[in-house]
Amino acid sequence: MRLVPDRQHRGGMAKNHYVPKVQSGFGQFIDCVLILVLVYASLYAPLLMQANSGSSAASSSEKPTWQSLKQNSFEAGQWQKLGYTPEQAQPIIETRFEYSISWPVLGLTAAVIIGYYLFMLKVSDKEYREVIREKFGDRP
Repeated sequence: MRLVPDRQHRGGMAKNHYVPKVQSGFGQFIDCVLILVLVYASLYAPLLMQANSGSSAASSSEKPTWQSLKQNSFEAGQWQKLGYTPEQAQPIIETRFEYSISWPVLGLTAAVIIGYYLFMLKVSDKEYREVIREKFGDRP
């Protein structure tokens, strides 16, 4: 903490003024890059770990059509704009996602979030008390 002597305060006593640290532009850039990497990693982690592998519905041996895939003309047009044929779109359309909850993982996630919250609460409380002590002095 940097304390800078302030001008005379009421009662003729000098009072210290808290001056927070200034982060450099390079430090801010590193923070931004780190946050972006963490966001992308958290979004791509399920894909990389193949968490959405799901179970595929039974495929027929005949050549699929948009009608057999239960796609109307508008949906078929959108698939075609994306460059998909019925054969290429079939695995995507027929994949059924399993939305089951893993209770141990949910509990671990909740514990990490609560632990982080308690940590931040403790650290900010300590810093808050330091600033109050600097500004107003110790309690009598």
